[in-house]
Amino acid sequence: MLTIFTSPKPFGFNPHIDMIQRNAIESWTRLGDDVEVLLIGDEPGMAEIAHELGIRHLKDVRHNQRGTPYVSAVFSLARENARHSLLCFANADIIFLEDLLTGADRIRRQFKDFLILGQRWNLNITQPIDFGRDWLHELRRQVEGVGRRHGPLGSDYFVFERDLLRHMPDFALGRPGWDNWTIYAGRAASVPVVDATEAITVIHQDHDYSHLPGGRPPYGGPESKENLAAAGGMEVIFMPTDATWKLQGDALSRRSLFEMGVLRAIESALIARFGAGRRALLVRVLFHPIEGLRYYSGAILRRIRRLISRGSPSGEHSGAGEEK
Repeated sequence: MLTIFTSPKPFGFNPHIDMIQRNAIESWTRLGDDVEVLLIGDEPGMAEIAHELGIRHLKDVRHNQRGTPYVSAVFSLARENARHSLLCFANADIIFLEDLLTGADRIRRQFKDFLILGQRWNLNITQPIDFGRDWLHELRRQVEGVGRRHGPLGSDYFVFERDLLRHMPDFALGRPGWDNWTIYAGRAASVPVVDATEAITVIHQDHDYSHLPGGRPPYGGPESKENLAAAGGMEVIFMPTDATWKLQGDALSRRSLFEMGVLRAIESALIARFGAGRRALLVRVLFHPIEGLRYYSGAILRRIRRLISRGSPSGEHSGAGEEK
């Protein structure tokens, strides 16, 4: 029924990251015989984990100059090699429960093409999961007791049919922006974008960012800025709240304008219709005039600086460190 694919972080460098990735990947293998799991990438330890869990490992993934895999390359390998036509990308720290399958099946019976996403529950899991016990019941109990609902800032998983998302820019995996673009891409393709937060339990295992330079989240870094540029700008940064449908239990329904926010519903519909570019930028400026004024003021100042720089005699510069 479903192929889950991911591109994990390197194994063997951070014991906690190793543990939560193993928890997540093994949990997927235990969702049933109709679930296939693919590990995609060239990171250390990946081949060994795939062999141990009896799942396929696809390597030779295109990377950027910093060695970060491209999301488009990961998706392409999954699309070309998956046994099932229904695909699910998930971050390698995400655990699904059995309602992933029932929720996806409910939506698939209604629509031919779609994009499913949703918010997650954060849990501090400090030990390997004992899959010999009733692990599904135990995790659900923890979510209900101490789970923390993450805000609608992005999405840690997407479920979609094989032919969707074929034309994806070269985003850096694990950096902000690409997941927001994916929500926009679903809207631009005019397929139902379904928020399944209330129907599909998605568990994110807490972790730090010691695997990244400086041990800090990647927001604002060079790859984040490159992702934003590849996406086409802030206009196409969509959120789960921009989903057009919702799944609650077994009830699938279209979201109302008031649920989405009337102004945002109109803005997102226009941007999805126009696509990234000048018209989408104009829409954003119209709906966010203060931000638009800041944007255009900055653009004018940058142009003035370039003109001044071009008009300066060769070898003459201004700035700190030039004082005599």
